[in-house]
Amino acid sequence: MTDFRQLSDNEITNRIAVLRDNLRQLTEQAAAQSGAANEERLANRIEDQSKELDDLLAEQGRREGK
Repeated sequence: MTDFRQLSDNEITNRIAVLRDNLRQLTEQAAAQSGAANEERLANRIEDQSKELDDLLAEQGRREGK
């Protein structure tokens, strides 16, 4: 897990927005492309981005006392 404590609240919010947009774009690409290599690469990118998003949301929740 990456340590996001050094980021400001605004930086976390901005990074969450970027990751959500990245995931939307990757999902669209995955739907449009075919081929095992492309699918695996996109699945790995989606997994990585999803994990980072989950970690950032957890950090944001901790800061908000949730």
